[in-house]
Formats: sequence, C-alpha cells, structure tokens
Amino acid sequence: MKFLLFFVSRLAKALMVILGVVIVNFFLIRLAPGDPAAVLAGQAGSDDPAYLAQLREAFGLDQPVLTQLYLYLKGVVQLDLGFSYRNHVPVLDLIMERLPATFLLMVCAFIFSLVLGVLLGVIAAKARYSNHRRWVDTTVMTGALVLYATPLFWLSLMGILLFSVVLGWLPAFGMETVGSNLTGLPRALDIAKHLILPTVTLGCFFMAFYVRLTRASMLEVIGMDFVKTAKAKGVAPGNIIRVHVLRNALLPVITFAGIQLGQMAGGAVLTETVFAWPGIGRLMFDALLQRDYQLLLGIFLVTSSMVVLFNLLTDITYRIVDPRIAAGGDTGAA
Repeated sequence: MKFLLFFVSRLAKALMVILGVVIVNFFLIRLAPGDPAAVLAGQAGSDDPAYLAQLREAFGLDQPVLTQLYLYLKGVVQLDLGFSYRNHVPVLDLIMERLPATFLLMVCAFIFSLVLGVLLGVIAAKARYSNHRRWVDTTVMTGALVLYATPLFWLSLMGILLFSVVLGWLPAFGMETVGSNLTGLPRALDIAKHLILPTVTLGCFFMAFYVRLTRASMLEVIGMDFVKTAKAKGVAPGNIIRVHVLRNALLPVITFAGIQLGQMAGGAVLTETVFAWPGIGRLMFDALLQRDYQLLLGIFLVTSSMVVLFNLLTDITYRIVDPRIAAGGDTGAA
C-alpha cells in the first residue's frame, strides 16, 4: 500500500509537470520570430494575401492565442499532436517513426556510459584507497576530466575522421547501409556497426560524470564505521567492496543517472545531426529550420515526457535499492 501511494503521488506530479511543460512550450513557440504561414507561402513562391490567409487558417493562427492553446491541449489529451504541413503527415506518426532510432541510441549510450563509468570509478577509488597505485587513480581521473571538457561535436568529428576516414573501420553516417536490403541478423549487425560511433561519442561525455561521482561516493563510504567493522570481522576485501561499499555508493549514482538519461535526449540532437542518425533529435533540428511549429511542439512534448518518465523510474529504482526511504521520500530526481 505504501509503495502504491508512493507511485500514485509521483505519477500525479509527473502529469502536472508535463502539463506545465506543454503550456510553457506553447507560448515560447508563439514568441519565436517568424510566421510558418509566411515561410510556406515564400517556399511556394506566392505572396497572395488570400493564399497567406488560407495558410494561417489551416495553421489555426487566425484564432486567439488562448483558443489555440485550448484546442492544442484538447488534441494532446486525444493523442492528436497536430499536422505537419511541411512534411504532409500527422505529427505523431512522424515522431513515432523516428522515436525508435533515438531510443536505441540513448539506451546504448546510457548503458555504455553507466557501466564503464561505474567500473572506472570503482577502479580509481580502490587505487586511491590502497595508497599503492595512486597513478591508476590519477590516470582515470585525468581521462575523465579530458572527456568532460571536450565538446561533444568535436569528439564526434574526430571519431569520424579517425575511424571512418583514416582507418575505414566504421561507417560515418546513417543508421544502416543504404540500398543493402538486409534482413534478419545481417541487418541487425549492420545497424550495430553504424551505432558504435554515435554511442561511444555520446556515452563518453556522460561517462566522465559517473567516474567522478562513483569514485567520490566510494571514498566517502569506505571511511564509514560499518566498513571498518566489516574489516575488523575479517570480511574479505572483495566482499566489502561489493556488498558494503558499492551498494551504498551507488545510491547517488542512480539518482544522477536518471537525470542524465533525460539530458541525453538533448545531447542526442547534436549527435544525430553530426552522424545523420534518423532520430527525433535531427527531426527537431530540421523542424526548427523549417518553422514547423506543430512538429516542434510535438517533439518537445515527447522529449519532456521521456525526461519525466525517466525521473519517475529513477525514483522507483531508488526506493527498491534503498527500502529505508519512506513512502513520501524524495530522491530529488523528479
């Protein structure tokens, strides 16, 4: 019952956040310079006022702003995110077509950054605590600092130049080989090969956070009394690290991972643009250039919902890992 109340309260907060994001995004889009009707009319080579008025009516721009907001919220409740007149398809269909590619990239980059970051953080913490391999700790932390300070677009371009242009090991652009017509396992392997560079470049940036956070958390936990008691009882060092230290040190990492998973949607915009990855990040970039406001609103809604969902899952995971949290406790992720 306590867990159910916890879940319901978090879900209610998540829905309120999504509603607020939808309203704020709606007004921000309306404040942006440029008229989508004028842009379409210009692309059609027409400056006829009647044609422009027809386009404004089709976009719903001829109605008061509050009326437009009401109609948009009504459509969102009905899962109708509007129509992309630039692409001539419903917004939801266009987003759902691109969402699997973005989700695949985000999940792979998240797993890569989290697993490798926690592993390197543990290695650095153990080396620091042992006092015999300080150089390992220094090397790992220096590498993490370099990755954190390196711009994502520069890392992506260098990866393309090295592994695609110079070495020729990996494909540089796209999600799969154009015109290959592969199916089954060969197609999956082809997609995996195209996925390596975007995953590594996006994941390396976030991996630096997990390395530093895991190391700091472990060094803090290692000095606590219950760890000293376990050592005094003769518990094996490996068991102390795994059972006593790592589990408690992972609590802040889990909270931060939920926040970072949502931020990966923002990082995926740049990564997808550089690698021509057919996800919603690149779709957002194209919609911005084309003044496709309905599509932009739909993408903002979907990405915001993803962030809120990830934070909700983080709260639930945090509660499972640490049952001591009360039903009304807050991890700070939402």
